[in-house]
Amino acid sequence: MRLALGALLLMSLNVMAANAPLRFVVPDSWAMPMVQLYQGQPTQGILHDVMVSLATQVGVPAEFHVLPRARVQNAMEHGEIDVRCYAAQTWSPNQSGDYIWSIPLWTQPDVLISRHELQASIDPANLPQQSIGTVLGYSYPTLQPLFEAGRLLREDARNQEQVLEKLMAGRYRYAVSNQWTLDWFNQRLLPEQQLQGVAVLQVQSVGCYVRNDPKVPVQRILRTLLRMKMSGEIDDIIRLYVGKP
Repeated sequence: MRLALGALLLMSLNVMAANAPLRFVVPDSWAMPMVQLYQGQPTQGILHDVMVSLATQVGVPAEFHVLPRARVQNAMEHGEIDVRCYAAQTWSPNQSGDYIWSIPLWTQPDVLISRHELQASIDPANLPQQSIGTVLGYSYPTLQPLFEAGRLLREDARNQEQVLEKLMAGRYRYAVSNQWTLDWFNQRLLPEQQLQGVAVLQVQSVGCYVRNDPKVPVQRILRTLLRMKMSGEIDDIIRLYVGKP
C-alpha cells in the first residue's frame, strides 16, 4: 500500500512539474514593438509573441513577471524567473548563477537618430556638448567614453518610446534607439516627419538564457528556440510588427 501511495505521489509531482508555468521576465523599460504592457502585463509585441509561442510549443503555460530592469538579474539569481529573452552576454559580463544561453536569435543595431531636419551622417565624437536621449539603466558602450568625459550628457527616460517622443518634442537634438523601435515609431508618422538614423553605434546579437535547474525543461526550451529560428517563425513575428526581419 505504501509503495502504491509513493508511486502515486511521484506521478502527481511529475504531472505538477510538467504543467508548471514557464516564468519569463519582462523589463518594464520595454515598449512596442517589443512588448505592449496593459495593466502590468504584456499583451502583444515581438517578444511577447515569441515567448508565448515558445511556452506553447514546450507544452506549458507562459507566466510573465514585469520588473524594473535593475531587479531582473537578481530575480534570475534567486530562482524567481526561468527565462530571460532579448539579452546579450556582454550586457552582464559578471553574471553569477548557472545559466545556459540560446543561439543568437536577433541582430539589433543601436542607432543615433535625429529629427527629420537633421539628416546628415555624423560622428558622435564630433558633437558639441549636449544632452542625448537615452533609456534609464541601458548601457551604450560606444557613447560611454563621451558621457564619462562630460562631452555628451545622458537624458534618461523610462522606456525607449518615451525617448523618441521627447526627441519629437524637441527636448534634445539626438537620441539613441534600437532599430525595431525606430521602425515602429516611424510607421505612425508622415514620411517628411519620420526620425532618421545618423550613425550606427553598435550591432548586438541577442538571444535568451535559461536558468539551469532540474525543474526547468532547459534542453526542450533551447531546442524549441532553435527550431523557431531555423523555421523562420521568429523572423515572421518581427515582420508582422515592423515589416521586415
